[in-house]
Amino acid sequence: MKPARSLTDLVAAGLMTEADAAAMAGVADRYAVALTPYVLDRLAGAAPDDPVAVQYIPAPAEAYSTEDELADPIGDHSHSPVKGIVHRYPDRVLLKPLHACAVYCRFCFRREMVGPGGDALSAGELDAALAYVRSRPEIWEVIVTGGDPFLLAPRRLRAIVQAVAAMGHVGVIRFHTRIPVADPARVTPELVAALRADGIASWVAVHVNHAAEMTPEAAAAAARLADAGIPLLGQSVLLKGVNDEAAVLEALFRALVRNRIKPYYLHHPDLAPGTSHFRPSVERGQDLVDALRGHVSGLCQPTYVLDIPGGHGKAPIGRCAIETHGGDGHGIRDYQGRRHRYPG
Repeated sequence: MKPARSLTDLVAAGLMTEADAAAMAGVADRYAVALTPYVLDRLAGAAPDDPVAVQYIPAPAEAYSTEDELADPIGDHSHSPVKGIVHRYPDRVLLKPLHACAVYCRFCFRREMVGPGGDALSAGELDAALAYVRSRPEIWEVIVTGGDPFLLAPRRLRAIVQAVAAMGHVGVIRFHTRIPVADPARVTPELVAALRADGIASWVAVHVNHAAEMTPEAAAAAARLADAGIPLLGQSVLLKGVNDEAAVLEALFRALVRNRIKPYYLHHPDLAPGTSHFRPSVERGQDLVDALRGHVSGLCQPTYVLDIPGGHGKAPIGRCAIETHGGDGHGIRDYQGRRHRYPG
């Protein structure tokens, strides 16, 4: 089976009618389409509202943008001193060696930047990006993202890891990827071995939004990473129609922890063009996070965050459980909503 890279391919796979494809031609012209053979096989016979299908199959709502949506919603460009580098926080940078992905999520905050063959760094540009990190001793962590860095050959991944490991001031290299749940067979022993080097801690953040994505194949891919001693984090996006129910989030986070993936961030969707149909209200997100507190292990609870538009960084946006009562201590709200006085 070949990847689906067009609306015509989705029609051939039975995931879209010809009439739907004709109506969405403008969407596909603007935003990349790709599903791996693995995802296509997973979606065979799926209903249109299948929580995995909704993440990858173009929808008519993508043609409409609201006034507050932005081509660069989290301000990558304004914090890019060198091509391939985003330096938003003092002690860490993003390194984006490519802007291509194995699958293109319909809610992606970089959807205006990614696409087939998307703007990969040349050898000289990658050298310049690494030189930027090398020359700044305040940088302690390098986050390799894109695009999806796991599309790179193990040889190229190894070269990046070894180059960063040789910089004595960098302690952590972290990879952000969708591959373990989108094309798990690509997580080979060779790829896993390429992620590690002496002198640096390697971490992998896996993007997963629904428990249905943690298939046996995805679980095996995660195990290959974890068994190699690579700590795993879970990145999820709160998506209307996909996971905006407390029971669905509970199942997702438990599935991640069961597979040795610590839920790290639950992202409120960014203001990317054509994605308003995915965005619940912040209040709805807060209600969902509150519903999890006390009912699932702390291992299963990520931080609910919003990337402040314009490139001002992430902020936690869950409700605070503490209330200040002037000089009379504090009020603390427990997971059942009851309030208690604390004197300190």
